Amino acid sequence: MTDFPKFDLTGKVALVTGAARGLGRAISLALANAGADIALGLRDINSGADLLHEIEALGRRALPVQMDVTNLEQISSAVVGTAAHFSGLDILVNNAGGGFSNLAIDVPEEEFDATVSINLKATFFASQAAAKIMIREGGGTIINMSSQAGFAALPTESVYCASKAAVSHLTKCLAVEWGKHNITVNAVAPTFISTPGTDEALSDPAFRADVIERIAGLHRIGEPMDVAGAVVFLASPAASLITGHTVLIDGGWTAR
Repeated sequence: MTDFPKFDLTGKVALVTGAARGLGRAISLALANAGADIALGLRDINSGADLLHEIEALGRRALPVQMDVTNLEQISSAVVGTAAHFSGLDILVNNAGGGFSNLAIDVPEEEFDATVSINLKATFFASQAAAKIMIREGGGTIINMSSQAGFAALPTESVYCASKAAVSHLTKCLAVEWGKHNITVNAVAPTFISTPGTDEALSDPAFRADVIERIAGLHRIGEPMDVAGAVVFLASPAASLITGHTVLIDGGWTAR
């Protein structure tokens, strides 16, 4: 019998972008709970004090880093600074993202560019910066944030949907290129999750009821730790043969 699967991340170093709240916060805490030390990628470096203390209370080291992912210089300095501080980088979670709601016929160029920049361009260049370090160190794990919106057409979300579909395909491309360096690249694709970013939309009773109906298997709104669990798995040695894959965390929405 071979060794049993291992889910422990003790001794690993993870950088999570968009770590201050919502999914990023949950992912950071879950990775720390699994044993990893955490660099918190923050658009405002002063915004993560409470999270830093929570991670330290779990017995892990935490480092806040200035990382507005729309700024390539900040991406590079955050990745390099993380590796220098912790003497390595094992896991990158490209969590930061966003978008606008607008009919396709009305989308202005600035909304298009901003959505593609934060969802796709930032994911690419953060992955590139991390991969340069991981190649030198003999391997690592990158986990990207796609969305069920990359697999289903959502009215008023055309650019967001397209950018998240691109993240899933980029994940495959990077996995194929970097597999020879012992780097795995995967993505998670959540449905609507209860976070500060979705609270306003989900507070509308009709919208909330429609979302729950469309989550056709489980009929419930997801919680951040539902996503964090999949990220911990993909970051762990138990997932060492999985690469180029997007895990849908959608309660059955796309299975309809």
